[in-house]
Amino acid sequence: MTSATGPRLVLVGPPASGKTTVGTAVAAALGASFRDTDADVEAETGSTIADLFVQQGEPHFRALEERAVARALAEHPGVLALGGGAVTSEASRALLVAHGRAGGAVVWLDVDVPSAARRVGLSRDRPLLAVNPRAMLRTMLEARAPLYAEVATATVSTSDREVDAVVAEVLASVREVRR
Repeated sequence: MTSATGPRLVLVGPPASGKTTVGTAVAAALGASFRDTDADVEAETGSTIADLFVQQGEPHFRALEERAVARALAEHPGVLALGGGAVTSEASRALLVAHGRAGGAVVWLDVDVPSAARRVGLSRDRPLLAVNPRAMLRTMLEARAPLYAEVATATVSTSDREVDAVVAEVLASVREVRR
């Protein structure tokens, strides 16, 4: 069963879990387009996510993100990657759960702290990880894990794995959901 509308695949997960890298590769394999809600927010505002956090604050960014998620779930037929914190919105979680119940695939790309910390490094583009990335990642992963689990139709670990192996597992989970 497939979802009548909306994305073929939605990827959720924390920062540095590989949503953009995996999503782009999965979209290519499916012959579908790729969309990222963080990019949508940046295009709409003309500002980077990091600048929005600094200049407008996290609540303002989260409101923009919530609207971007709702819009993308309603209109994008391909592969959709959500920002790491999108699941903190109750409204976005409800939309994701409904998408999964309607036959859509929502895959949680899970990652452990050491792998995520290596990928993030000292990136200034991730405002919530700017001060102490490893500690913030650990706290974030622990707090958000139940939220990712709530919305996911499948979970795929990206820790210490090659992109091709993750892509293959995600594609298999999409095929499983479509049955």
